[in-house]
Amino acid sequence: MHQTKYANVMCLEENMALPNLTPEQRKAALEKAAAARHQRAELREKIKNGDVSLDSVLNSDDPIASRLKVSALIESLPGYGKAKAAKVMAELGISDSRRVKGLGARQREQLLEALSK
Repeated sequence: MHQTKYANVMCLEENMALPNLTPEQRKAALEKAAAARHQRAELREKIKNGDVSLDSVLNSDDPIASRLKVSALIESLPGYGKAKAAKVMAELGISDSRRVKGLGARQREQLLEALSK
């Protein structure tokens, strides 16, 4: 164990190592990640065009929708950019790193109410 220079955090170095992947495993993981990013981009585009409603995304069991960051979801709505999205999230007490699946029932309701004004 060691103590870092920047924080009083103790950690075991052997737990910090990344798994050793074969080139095939690495390629498969990269392709899977790229596909997920593409699907999230498609979802954001559908939200922007009005093909998918905010309510349906917030209440969806779809893994793509549930892994979308709340900030990206808000920014996908017409008329909302980074500043407005950050303001809404701050007013509702939602963390910048929060994903849709991490929202509680009350936060979902408050978000729907705030964005349907």
